[in-house]
This record gives sequence, structure tokens and C-alpha cells, in this order.
Amino acid sequence: MITKLPIEQKEVADEVLTVQLPAYRIEAAIIESDAIPALRDTVDSLMGCGEIFYGLRDEEALIGAISFKIEEDTLDIHRLVIHPDHFRKGIGRKLVKYVLEHHPEIRKFIVATGSKNTPALQLYASEGFVAVRAFEVMPGLSITELEKN
Repeated sequence: MITKLPIEQKEVADEVLTVQLPAYRIEAAIIESDAIPALRDTVDSLMGCGEIFYGLRDEEALIGAISFKIEEDTLDIHRLVIHPDHFRKGIGRKLVKYVLEHHPEIRKFIVATGSKNTPALQLYASEGFVAVRAFEVMPGLSITELEKN
């Protein structure tokens, strides 16, 4: 079941990190760069990030999470993380669909991911996101921005 995660609580932030760090290590390997800021997150940085988090649990353990910020009529997905033990089970899709379906007031959804992160790009495309631009943030590391109206 997908539930809202009170990220301001230390125990919750710690639990999110146990999913986030291994997930982003896999993404770092895919995009051939460890320049992902979320790899340097701490419990304190998560607690103070100001994002809204939802998570999916398997029995009692957190296995996936999505976070976002809403500004006016735009919802910006900041992170979608699935524990590597649970890749390819549709968890990312469930979390994205949940956010899309539970925010009918939103006119535009945006997200950015590594341009070499084919699994993420395919997931977002299958949910109606369209790539709007790609840019190089440093030599060898390109980011693709996607949106859905």
C-alpha cells in the first residue's frame, strides 16, 4: 500500500536512505557518473528537503519511494527510488501513477533524469511524459527533462 511518508521524522528519513542510496548507486553505474546529488544525502538533508514523500512497503520494509514539490500548477518529481532487490516489479510505475492520479488539480508534471537512464526514460514515456530538452551538466553527464501536461 502506498502511504505518505513523514520525511521530517528521523526514522523515516533513515528508512528512505536505505532505499535511496542503493538505488542511486545503480543509476550512477547506468549513467557512468557518480555526480548524482542524492548519493550525498544524509538523514538531516532529507528531513529538511521540503519535498513530499510517498512510499510503498512490502510487509513492513520500505521498498520504493517517490518525492516531489508542487509550485502553483506544476508538480516536479524530485526522486523515484526503488530498492534494487525489487527492480522490474512495477513499483516505480505504481508510485508514478499514484502521484499522477492523486493530483488532478495539477496542469503540468515535470521530472529530470540522466539521459543514459533508459529504464527511467522508458517508464516516464509510458506514463505520457515527453522529453523537452537535454543538457550536459558536466563533461560526459547529460540530463533529460520531461514533462506531461
